[in-house]
Amino acid sequence: MNEQRKLRILVGKAGLDGHDRGAKIVARALRDAGFEVIYTGLHNTPEMIVQTAIEEDVDAIGLSILSGAHNHIIPEILTQLADSGADDIPVMCGGIIPAEDAEALLRRGVRMIFGPGTSIQKIVEWVNVHVEPRSAF
Repeated sequence: MNEQRKLRILVGKAGLDGHDRGAKIVARALRDAGFEVIYTGLHNTPEMIVQTAIEEDVDAIGLSILSGAHNHIIPEILTQLADSGADDIPVMCGGIIPAEDAEALLRRGVRMIFGPGTSIQKIVEWVNVHVEPRSAF
């Protein structure tokens, strides 16, 4: 029997951003769509996000950034993933990220950026198409 496990998605809030309603909505929607979701809660450091992603053997990381610190936090997470040998974990982001910053983050390796007003269905569909299991259980 070759049963595939559920995709494991980490939904994280890094930095001092205290606005987590959107992250919780996305986490619940992903869970309702059949994914296993690990929600980190508020005020995580990039190190904490990466460590949790590795320990939980996630298939993708979804970051919610509303603080304006995206140009610092996201590259730091990407660097730490690479330094840990886990740069095969795709990173997607949501929040308020200006277009020019979004382009730069995509060039650095972020797989997708969902802006304000993105439908939950679009996020779920993107994950279904673009995220694959990293390893068998």
